[in-house]
Amino acid sequence: MTAMATGVALVLTACGGGGSSSNSGSDSGEVTFWDTSGPNEGPAFAKIANDCASKGGYKVKVETQAFDTALANYKTAAQGGQGPDVFRAEVAWVPQLAKLGYVADLSDTDLAKDTSDFLEAPLGSTKFEGKTYAVPQVTDSLALLYNKKKLADAGVEPPKTWDELKAAAAKLGGEKAFFLNNDAYYALPFIYGEGGDLVDASAKKIVVNSEKNVKGLQTAKDLLASKSAFTSLDAGNSYTTMQAAFSSGDAAMVINGPWAVADYLKGAAFSDAANLGIAPVPGPTAGKGSAPVGGHDYVIRQGTKAKQSSIKFVQCMASVESQAAIAKELGLLPTRKSAYQNADVKANAVVAAFEPVTKVAHERAWIPEGGQLFDPLKIAYADVLAGKKEPKAALDDVAKAYKEQVVTEYSIG
Repeated sequence: MTAMATGVALVLTACGGGGSSSNSGSDSGEVTFWDTSGPNEGPAFAKIANDCASKGGYKVKVETQAFDTALANYKTAAQGGQGPDVFRAEVAWVPQLAKLGYVADLSDTDLAKDTSDFLEAPLGSTKFEGKTYAVPQVTDSLALLYNKKKLADAGVEPPKTWDELKAAAAKLGGEKAFFLNNDAYYALPFIYGEGGDLVDASAKKIVVNSEKNVKGLQTAKDLLASKSAFTSLDAGNSYTTMQAAFSSGDAAMVINGPWAVADYLKGAAFSDAANLGIAPVPGPTAGKGSAPVGGHDYVIRQGTKAKQSSIKFVQCMASVESQAAIAKELGLLPTRKSAYQNADVKANAVVAAFEPVTKVAHERAWIPEGGQLFDPLKIAYADVLAGKKEPKAALDDVAKAYKEQVVTEYSIG
């Protein structure tokens, strides 16, 4: 879930505008684009946006939005018929915005005519009730990131199972082997690895408190109990603590996504970028690790007066050429299959390492309430890792919260 998973508020400055929520005019001229990518990635997206506008014969105004407030800001603006013409939306936001009527139905536009080149999982996030409301921008998932030198010095290979991670930890100095982030998104590899899920959307059932999920969270808890991992008891700063521990070399392994690589390469442990290793997340058995599909999509605001220019803009931003340029510069993962055949993309070590991960990533429930499933799980997962609750009791609480607050029409499965 990229920046959402971090829990870190990004304070961004406007690029080419004052960050206003005003509509940017007519189809003869200007597209306002709200970019939520952050300080590491924003300049690259802004450059491509301006290149697209120059080639397309329209103007673009790129305004940066802090990720943690972007959705609320967009909804407030769109409700009043204002806001950007194009918005970079986290994949879980699309069905919610479509249900609210805040994004345009693109089903009859050129953007939905030929989607065969897009990867199946990110393409799924663009749909709501059989219609197309978005175009995939970047995709991502979680992987095991490790300090090659530390593992080599200890004589261990990147673990493929949680038991192998425990065995490796004994040679890596115990709990400093692995930092376990206590955020909800990072609980998903333990849940998906056991074959579990949060909800069964097709059956309208809540399955978050299943036996599989209980087993998954117990596995995470056991890593702490066996001194094979450490975590932060401060749920609000867990991600920041993880970043610092891995960047400095204090932790030998973490689970994170491609968005985090730029920060890691600024740390002392990875002054030599070749020291950063990337492997699939471990699972209960080898080859059974599974991580969630994440990423971002482009949406066009319903009622924009610059719809045709916005369509041209999204076509350019989501093109193979643009995706290849972003992958080359930032190591972000393309959503187009053919982009992975580009020589520059193939040469990017981060993309090459994450590509096989995305092919087996677990698709999430693309429902309007999808983004709301994480808050109750975040509390429960942090409580489990802190020893405040047993996995079964914690997940029963999550199921109850889902029923009462999130998917009220679902039954507890």
